[in-house]
Amino acid sequence: MTTRRDIENALMRGADSLRDTLDAANYKDYVLPIMFFKYLCDSYLDELEKLAKQYPDTQRFNRQKRYLAFTVAEEASFAKLFEQRNSQNLGQLINTTLRKIEDDNHQQLAGVLSAVDYNSETNLGNRNHRNAILRDLLEDFVNLDLRPSQIEVKENQIPADVIGDAYEYMIGEFAGMAGKKAGSFYTPAAVSEIMARIMDAKTGERIYDPTCGSGSLLIKAAKRLDKTNMTIYGQEVNGSSVSMAKMNMFIHQINDAQIAWGDTLANPLFLDADGNLMLFDVIVANMPFSKDKWAAGFNTGGESSGKGRKEFKMEASLDKHHRFDWCVPPASKGDWAFLLHMIASCAPHGRIAAVAPHGVLFRGGAEGIIRKRVIDENLLDAVIGLPENVFFGTSIPACILIFRKDRKNKDVVFIDASKKDKDGKLRYIKGKNQNILEEKHINAIVQAWQKRKNSSRFVHVASLKEIITNDYNLNIPRYVDTFEEEAIIDIEEVRRNIKRLKGEIAKAESKMDWYLKELGL
Repeated sequence: MTTRRDIENALMRGADSLRDTLDAANYKDYVLPIMFFKYLCDSYLDELEKLAKQYPDTQRFNRQKRYLAFTVAEEASFAKLFEQRNSQNLGQLINTTLRKIEDDNHQQLAGVLSAVDYNSETNLGNRNHRNAILRDLLEDFVNLDLRPSQIEVKENQIPADVIGDAYEYMIGEFAGMAGKKAGSFYTPAAVSEIMARIMDAKTGERIYDPTCGSGSLLIKAAKRLDKTNMTIYGQEVNGSSVSMAKMNMFIHQINDAQIAWGDTLANPLFLDADGNLMLFDVIVANMPFSKDKWAAGFNTGGESSGKGRKEFKMEASLDKHHRFDWCVPPASKGDWAFLLHMIASCAPHGRIAAVAPHGVLFRGGAEGIIRKRVIDENLLDAVIGLPENVFFGTSIPACILIFRKDRKNKDVVFIDASKKDKDGKLRYIKGKNQNILEEKHINAIVQAWQKRKNSSRFVHVASLKEIITNDYNLNIPRYVDTFEEEAIIDIEEVRRNIKRLKGEIAKAESKMDWYLKELGL
């Protein structure tokens, strides 16, 4: 039986095959599609074996085969491609095979497998080198049996959970290898879990992520729901991440997910019949932090001041969806542009969980005007401060903002999970590369949000009056006091130590002078 560890090991071997050729940020682009290709082929074989047992008659077998969820032609199978692994045009063969599968399953797999060029000399080197590493890549997966009937499952698991969890885990591992470039496609599992539990999506609700990356946040938010009775929507500007998200959904058997490719701010693609923004019950997002030139997509060009090209300036009137009527966010920081898009896309009884940099809590100017309006409209429900160095791509601490459209209470919960508890213990695990939030830390945050009660050095429930008194500044230390008094310094002890150290230095210098004289120096 194939275990989750077997899948993870195969994916890591694939990364190792590319290690000397590609930048770590690109491993995922080449390794994950090959694993997905193998999964499709093995799953299809599994379904054919089931049908053969159920319908031994050839004619009935062929008729039933047409009703399978997807198809893999024999000439486009992993086995057939592996037979040709010594071909001189292996890269082109892989491209052709993956394109064939896409074309035969256009409705489900359009754009999933053809986003990467396996015949690229720029990325993979000259033909001989390219053939060698691609041959290794196929060999890394040939013995990995991904037939669902051969996947080892635990209690209450199905094969899709095992394969999907391995896929998700390896996206995280690839994010660790990619470093600063990883923030655009991966949200740490613990942060996703906090947001999913607080959002508590219900069966039948619409779930949306406007900057969905690899889709991990969407999957977490929907994981406890009936897969046959939920609607998932995601938009992403990066083509590689769109492919990952679609593979991720397919592997998790979320077959009706709609993942769109495009600029969410300038070109939101989920609209209703009247061309207005579609409204969602649950919105989750880990948006790009402080995105520069976020409004570039609104610039149609061609404007002139008479002395040359006129500098583009974003105005609220340029957005037909009226998302920036309260105030246009600064051109160099798109945080509130994304947040305003989410608020405009939120249903009357909807809720939002969004990761953001701390700057959105206190920066002035246009952002201060927007923040004031959001609070006056009673949309902000909670501010959760996370530890530093939790996210790939940035070591700075971030926060989770919770918004609700139908709030009955008139207060805001501030939670600081970035420091120590009252016993002096960190509210996270300090890791070598990334800090880690374990289950107990996740539970503490979620329960603090649910209980909405003050807790020393951790939780403060602020009234709207208190926030207004603070001039609408939401900086967490203004509400949660985590100040640690420094130990009292004994000045006399310090003086004695200085005197002792000076004496030791004098002795050492005297001995050094003696050695130098002995050497005639």
